[in-house]
Amino acid sequence: MDKQKYNNLTYTIGQIIGLIEANDIAIPEIQRPFVWRRSQVRDLMDSLYKGYPTGYIIIWKNPAIKLKDGTISQGKKVLIDGQQRITALMTAIAGRNIVFNDYSEGRVKIAFDPFAALSGDPDAEIFAVQTPAHIKSKRWIPDIADVFRNDFSSFKFINQYVQDNPDMDMEALHSIIESLKNLQHCNLGVIELDAELDIDIVTDIFIRINSKGTALSQGDFVMSIIAADEAHGGNTLRKVIDYFSHLCKDGTFYNRIKEKDLEFAKTEYLNKLEWLKDDKETVYDPDCDDVLRVAFMHRCKRAKLADLVAMLSGRDFDTREFKEEIVSSTYELLTEGVKNVIDGYNFSQFMLAIRSAGFISNKLVNSVMAINFAYSVYLILKESSKVPADKIKSLVQKWYVLSVLTGRYSASPETAFAKDIRLIGEQGVHKTLKDIEDAVLSDNFWSVQLSQNLTYVSTVNPTYQVFLAAQVFFRKESLLSHIPVSELITLGGDIHHIFPKQYLIDNGFDKSMYNQVANYTYLDTPVNILIGGKKAPKAYFNEAIGIMANGDENSLDSNLADNCIPMGVVHMEANDFMSFLEQRRALMTDLIKKYYYSL
Repeated sequence: MDKQKYNNLTYTIGQIIGLIEANDIAIPEIQRPFVWRRSQVRDLMDSLYKGYPTGYIIIWKNPAIKLKDGTISQGKKVLIDGQQRITALMTAIAGRNIVFNDYSEGRVKIAFDPFAALSGDPDAEIFAVQTPAHIKSKRWIPDIADVFRNDFSSFKFINQYVQDNPDMDMEALHSIIESLKNLQHCNLGVIELDAELDIDIVTDIFIRINSKGTALSQGDFVMSIIAADEAHGGNTLRKVIDYFSHLCKDGTFYNRIKEKDLEFAKTEYLNKLEWLKDDKETVYDPDCDDVLRVAFMHRCKRAKLADLVAMLSGRDFDTREFKEEIVSSTYELLTEGVKNVIDGYNFSQFMLAIRSAGFISNKLVNSVMAINFAYSVYLILKESSKVPADKIKSLVQKWYVLSVLTGRYSASPETAFAKDIRLIGEQGVHKTLKDIEDAVLSDNFWSVQLSQNLTYVSTVNPTYQVFLAAQVFFRKESLLSHIPVSELITLGGDIHHIFPKQYLIDNGFDKSMYNQVANYTYLDTPVNILIGGKKAPKAYFNEAIGIMANGDENSLDSNLADNCIPMGVVHMEANDFMSFLEQRRALMTDLIKKYYYSL
């Protein structure tokens, strides 16, 4: 049996708080958004008070690294599970400010009712989330953190409380206050992972964690590690990534950073993020995981976040030794990568490539992983002197569209990332893309596979989304109007059943047939209302000739072609529906193919 690589330990809550205050256990999550509900903090206090189990926390001590002078650097213990519970303890008991999910700063204050504690009623509300009523009340202790302050005097408090509440017995109150103070002596189970534990195993343990609280991602693991490493500027780098991700979603947050985080405001990064104040981009709003992946891939030419964890911890992949120089070089590369990712010019130029390929709305994007890799490709190409600037956009667009069409990063994306980034490092973007095209874009792919993909019923179908992007790219007009498809996508037009849904139901077709994406098209709302839902195409398309350009049949033909609808639809009824689907899928795939090779 292998040597056990972890220890089951028991710490009191007071000891845990002391280790955190001493910076021996790194919990960057206190500075990162707290996602528990306030009521969950209350429930944790109640469980501790009643002696209920509260689960384990898991910490991992970074491996000891030999420094250049021969001494050993002892790494901090990194919290990899239990962040929400620990953060709750720090705000409720230690009185620390935290950052909430909306990035506002403050505390969760928990009130305590000594009378309820004395009652013996199991349903009595002993703890509560503080409200103004608790502050005004003579009965409640409005903030239990006051009881745990070093200067708290039980004698003074008890005398005053009994004076304010004559019905309270002084001895009983003393016992209750001692019980409350004993919360800091409650035991908390700790699983401490050995510093020698293989980094891959640590990562696997991390991924498998599924606590009752908020599940963590690999990115959270990385963020915990870098936030704990002040020596290499990891604590600042963590903030850069965190702030960038939030600013992508809410530009108004910039002023809050500037006003509230004065230390960060003094760094070079605040100015680098200023462009996000006015950012209106919604197609791609990268989160922390996305930023880490793109930064790591394009600068380190690796893809697995487990590898990033290893490198940040100093692992030599060949010798499996841990070296300080690897830690330093990784932080240097990662910092450079993050700077590239958050750069306003880089981001806007990349998004220009994606948008000009027709992906003008997040409605057309269901693979953030594909966008992440495409952004990595853009940054690699931008830094390369071998690729002309005018070719970069086309290569990025093709890579993104190809990866979406083929589902290249849908299953096991990290594995696919790792393969592609390695090949790009060896032979460049252009050659790698050409090899992939030769391997996957066969005649069978264009004529059979894509057509099969259009038999699905969901409008978030990647092939259908690429079809819509192709319509946008070629400036096609929506069905039975001169309004561009692009406008209806961005402004909220209707997705219409070409063979109306109710008409098909009345003729015995089920959902798997009438909701196929090949039966969908964008329509202006008034046109959709005019058509109605119970007419055969034969009926309403003949009426539609009067809608299009004052009865111009040629205009209708052109409009049908814009939407890849077979001309014969004007004569079709229910028994033609299956043939219609087959014909339209062929036309849609032809447009997609033409679109791809036009990029």
